[in-house]
Amino acid sequence: MSITQHYLLDTYRARKLGEPDPPAPGAQVRQVVREVRDQRRFRAVLAGRPAHGRIRQALGRWLHLRSRSTC
Repeated sequence: MSITQHYLLDTYRARKLGEPDPPAPGAQVRQVVREVRDQRRFRAVLAGRPAHGRIRQALGRWLHLRSRSTC
């Protein structure tokens, strides 16, 4: 059974029982991603690392070292 079929079945059962409809699949994905990102930033600050721009800094260092080694 697919996610959509399961959701439709749950919605049908909820309406038959007079209960509120269940949330649609994927409705809270943005909120979960935002919370995970905030948690990672918070842990970075507690560990004394920069909270943002870490990937760009790492790529910049890597590219800088790579360009120096080819000269």
